[in-house]
Amino acid sequence: MFVSRLALVGAALALSSMTYAAGPTQYPLTLENCGQQLMFAKSPGSAVTIGQAGTEILYSLGLGERLAGTSLWFSHVLPEFEAQNAKVPRLADNDPSFESVINKRPGLVAVQFEWMVGEQGVVGTRKQFHDLNIPTYIMPTDCEGKDNLVGADGTRLQPFQIDSLYKSIDQLAQIFDVQDQGDALVADLRKRLATAVAGAEQRQAKDISALFWFSSPDMDLDPYVAGQKGVADYMMKSLGLRNVVESSEEWPSVGWETLAKANPSVLVLARMDRRRFPADDVEKKLEFLRNDPVAKHMDAVKNGRIVIIDADGMQASLRMISGIETLAKAVDGFQ
Repeated sequence: MFVSRLALVGAALALSSMTYAAGPTQYPLTLENCGQQLMFAKSPGSAVTIGQAGTEILYSLGLGERLAGTSLWFSHVLPEFEAQNAKVPRLADNDPSFESVINKRPGLVAVQFEWMVGEQGVVGTRKQFHDLNIPTYIMPTDCEGKDNLVGADGTRLQPFQIDSLYKSIDQLAQIFDVQDQGDALVADLRKRLATAVAGAEQRQAKDISALFWFSSPDMDLDPYVAGQKGVADYMMKSLGLRNVVESSEEWPSVGWETLAKANPSVLVLARMDRRRFPADDVEKKLEFLRNDPVAKHMDAVKNGRIVIIDADGMQASLRMISGIETLAKAVDGFQ
């Protein structure tokens, strides 16, 4: 697995140096997306996003003026998009209502997580939207190789692949006929990733283990941590780190006794502005680690080997690359 990761990174570095010459989108455009076929007669005049990852991708593609509404935020928008974001209505900090989305009459609904518009959609099902001639685009990062009907946040059947993030960017760029911007964005992400993982073999040789703590429903309950095969697990493995959690759920809940026994070399904590759960607050996470009779004895806590990353940097998003960069720099700085 590790060798194949390095091979993919090498290919990414080679691709990042290529010159792209994308042509305009030929409409009508037909795409396969998470098991459904989408058809666009023209570039959508407007869009609503359900998920911060899709919002910031569209901003990066220069499509901010097309956004009629955003929702499902974990953190403040990236600084470079603050002015644009201030002009766009926020339908909800978390999941929006079906009515609030369709009232914007969007030409596309771009979705970060399938459970928002899947078969048991929290906002609504794809059929409900499509019956109103509103296409829904789910980022392939959350549906390819994954069963979202098993486990609270879905279960990975196959390891997450970074190409699914690039595919999300490529397809959104194609839908909106901004391929040059999409190609430039993907090339930049590929180059940054290749640079960040350059020391992966050396880190693997040191047998550095890691634990990603996203949040907890209550400080006294088992935390939500990163399982095998998911996005955060990809981040660890791409850097040559070993995930101490064995579950294939995206974010399983695991007891602190089990985690302390695994004794990870590094703890990675999610920082977010969302306050759905008590442990969304990273300061409460840190306070817990310092005072809990079990967690405080972990080597990572005692030696201060704690890394803080934006919550969306632990998920398939533009911030994921920044998260990998932050983690790589921190791990290499630990003695």
